[in-house]
Amino acid sequence: MATHLVWFRNDLRANDNLALAAACRDPEAKVIGLYIVTPQQWRQHGMSARQAEFIWQHLQSLHSALALRGIELFIPQVDDFDDTVKYLKIFCEKQCVDALFYNYQYELNERQRDAAVESSLVYEVVCQGFDDSVLLPPGSVITGNHEMYKVFTPFSKAFIKRLREGLPECVAPPKAREVTLFDSENISEFDYPRQPVDLNLFPIGEQQAIKQLRQFCRQAVVEYEQQRDFPAVDGTSRLSAYLAIGVLSPRQCLHRLLKEHPQALDGGKGAVWLNELIWREFYRHLLVAYPKLCRHQPFIPWTDNVIWRQDEQQFIAWQQGQTGFPIVDAAMRQLHTTGWMHNRLRMVVASFLVKDLLIDWRQGERYFMSQLIDGDLAANNGGWQWAASTGTDAAPYFRIFNPTTQGERFDGKGEFIRQWLPELAVVPDKYIQTPWVWAEKQQLTLDYPQPIVDHKQARIATLAAYEVARKPEENEHEK
Repeated sequence: MATHLVWFRNDLRANDNLALAAACRDPEAKVIGLYIVTPQQWRQHGMSARQAEFIWQHLQSLHSALALRGIELFIPQVDDFDDTVKYLKIFCEKQCVDALFYNYQYELNERQRDAAVESSLVYEVVCQGFDDSVLLPPGSVITGNHEMYKVFTPFSKAFIKRLREGLPECVAPPKAREVTLFDSENISEFDYPRQPVDLNLFPIGEQQAIKQLRQFCRQAVVEYEQQRDFPAVDGTSRLSAYLAIGVLSPRQCLHRLLKEHPQALDGGKGAVWLNELIWREFYRHLLVAYPKLCRHQPFIPWTDNVIWRQDEQQFIAWQQGQTGFPIVDAAMRQLHTTGWMHNRLRMVVASFLVKDLLIDWRQGERYFMSQLIDGDLAANNGGWQWAASTGTDAAPYFRIFNPTTQGERFDGKGEFIRQWLPELAVVPDKYIQTPWVWAEKQQLTLDYPQPIVDHKQARIATLAAYEVARKPEENEHEK
């Protein structure tokens, strides 16, 4: 009897799992699962304690779901990816594995690890990989010159055209298999810090994730375009944490959306949220086309010439939500408390760090990964490079968000601000974005800091820094 091994990574689900479904197609084969915990690698990648907890909880759910289907899940712990390669070879020999099934990961370290695994197993085990965490495989949506798109809008149009030609199919969860009984042991503790997850925001389990997807697509997605930018409103899907570790697949999201709103592909209801799914694809495709993005390098080379300020005190103020700009501080405190931040606010706080404080975007990128429950290299890197004007976005580098104006536009009455900054509870709506002005007029002392930077002056300094960085490139073109 053949033995098929499913190597789980960021795909912790039984539903619509391409590698799992392929491994189970032969009804006679014995199927086993494996998830390898790599604490040292996680430390190198700066994974958050909340995401570690989220993974641990969902491994328990997956363990139970697979056990019901007669599939044993092994969860060993090694240090890093190098040890993973060695462990897999020994494990396959011990379990007499004939075929290994896994879903691709697109980050550079992960791709190198997978290549090393396939090389080490080349003579003993047939390896099969699948494009599972994307709607369309990287490299399949390209320009007429057979290159990866560098700007999102034309990529999105080409992507939707491909979807209209044929949707990627969802696969059913595997049926229960008739195999000998095995011991269903508890999952060992990780040798990695874990932090409790807010179960009201992120309930645990595959079925809970599916339920949240269905509810969102049935109701909130209709008003998503109008409400998604207002952090005081529960107008976003909050599915990113499930997508990041693969409790949900993007295909499940697409099919559920189209089931509720068939015109989404044609610009109808749901089209704006579909656009967000395509942004996720765009950043993943970019990682494969430009591996330098995984190496802390900007997409636009000349932006690496920007001379960043080294101000540890201001960086800490930003981290702790003590900048004196209420919308920035409320967002950072939301991140600290929940491990999640509203998407509009991710842009605002990133712009503030880079364009107001002139601090290297890579510091912000790393800090976000250390806090986010939905940490994902492609999306996090893409978002930070967008905010820093170092990435693929078509808008010029002189797009700089005014944090006060952003607060006025998207939290005008300060509902979100007061939720996370209780020290501003007494400040009237008119002054909630500029509480220091009100305090001065009232001759009061607030338990809240003065702004750590003058936005107008900071904007001038940042534009000058970017202009200086561009000059070497301009001189090179003139030669």
